[in-house]
Amino acid sequence: MLDFHSHILPEIDDGAQSIEESLAMLRMLKEQGCETVALTSHYLAMDESPTAFLERRKESYDKLKVEIEKADFDAPKLLLGAEVFYYPGICKMEELSSLTLQGTNLLLLEMPMMPWSEHTIRELIEANNSASVRIVIAHIERAMKYQKKDTISRLIDAGVLIQVNASFFNSRSTKRKALKMLKAGQIHFIGSDCHNTKYRPPRIYDALSVIEEKYGTEIIEELDALQQSYIN
Repeated sequence: MLDFHSHILPEIDDGAQSIEESLAMLRMLKEQGCETVALTSHYLAMDESPTAFLERRKESYDKLKVEIEKADFDAPKLLLGAEVFYYPGICKMEELSSLTLQGTNLLLLEMPMMPWSEHTIRELIEANNSASVRIVIAHIERAMKYQKKDTISRLIDAGVLIQVNASFFNSRSTKRKALKMLKAGQIHFIGSDCHNTKYRPPRIYDALSVIEEKYGTEIIEELDALQQSYIN
């Protein structure tokens, strides 16, 4: 299974604050059956250039890689990426494709928790139709309640992909909606969105247990195959 959204890289954003915490989260994910983890640290264009971010990310990753080797730890496969915060005009960013998930054209995009204008929706579709990136909207469950009823289906029909957090399935108040969306093919990726080991730990296994209890293992296998098709 793939964890498509995590903040495991140490000392780069509001996620792991030490290499020890990074290693602990990776061990937890490995125990939960995650074979691949996307390292999607926050990127805000108003704070720094893509080049500066990529340099910081490489420094953090290199430190983590050394400690993984020292610990002789059979870690999940790690893919470098970013959680890019949307701003109007983002599709015109020249270096946008440099922020995609390693080895893919997938761009994890964090949208504002407010109603999206028609201009915003058209811009997402335009960016998604470009040759350089394919949009994956991060934790869509946070913004859905602000949108028109057909917004999500419009984006999916246009080829935009959807990521939800494991907590969407794990919460009693939202798991029914999460299961319904999964069954309808409206979820393409699940991410732990883990930040630490205490308050926002990885809980992918719990989400998969909820799915298995409702639909059995076949739908999990189908989701895993779908995810692998996008990253391989």
